[in-house]
Amino acid sequence: MAWQLFGRQQRALREMRGLTQNELGERAGYSESQIRGVELGNRKPVLKYVKKIDSALDAQGVLVAIVEDMAKRHHPDWFEKYALTEAAARKIYKYETQVVSGLLQTEAYAREVLSSYVPTLDEDEVESLVAGRIERQELLTRKPSPTLGFVIEEWVLRRPTGGKKAMCEQLEHLVACAGMRNVTIQVLETRRGSHAGFDGSMTLLEADDGTNLGYVEWQGGGRFIADPKRVSEMEQRYGILRTQALSAEHSLQRLKDLTEEMAGEL
Repeated sequence: MAWQLFGRQQRALREMRGLTQNELGERAGYSESQIRGVELGNRKPVLKYVKKIDSALDAQGVLVAIVEDMAKRHHPDWFEKYALTEAAARKIYKYETQVVSGLLQTEAYAREVLSSYVPTLDEDEVESLVAGRIERQELLTRKPSPTLGFVIEEWVLRRPTGGKKAMCEQLEHLVACAGMRNVTIQVLETRRGSHAGFDGSMTLLEADDGTNLGYVEWQGGGRFIADPKRVSEMEQRYGILRTQALSAEHSLQRLKDLTEEMAGEL
């Protein structure tokens, strides 16, 4: 998404200068296909390219500044659209099967999750992604307050991600979040034989314009689901999951018990 925005800006400046893609390529030393690929968002430009294009368009550093700003962003390109939608959402409901939701992660837990990524991320990239994950949590205290609901598999809470001390702090944080008026956390017990969530993790959102959306992720990507029938099916599954999970009150007690259990093993 970010590089598509850059491509549109390059195209706008090129057209303002009355240049074709081929003419811009000749000025900057690149082929017409390279210019076209960037403008379509199919090619990610390197800094050397950006500087030459900026000079060829007499953009006075505007394009370079855009890229430098993009480099400071704390989300992968494929996640940008979701992050923007999430930040303005009225309601968000999540079912998590592998890790605690990013909206509820402590810094130490997030760092451990991101550091475990394969292929390995360098330290700067990990820290940038951790910062982005923590920034997203401003949503919890945003005004007007969004309604936030989470159903979490119990085994996620029992796994000592980052070590027992870090996991104990994560559990304490969940207890604190569960005490917020706009946040509901429910635990789906491991001992439950079957449930409605076997299709995997999912997110349901009510966007700022009132549109109901579904969202699913896979390794290295994610997509929105806007078809009303499919969103309705996801809503049905989530609704049943909530009835199959522990109540909010019993879930809070389970979180407290797990915290004490983890602390006792330190």
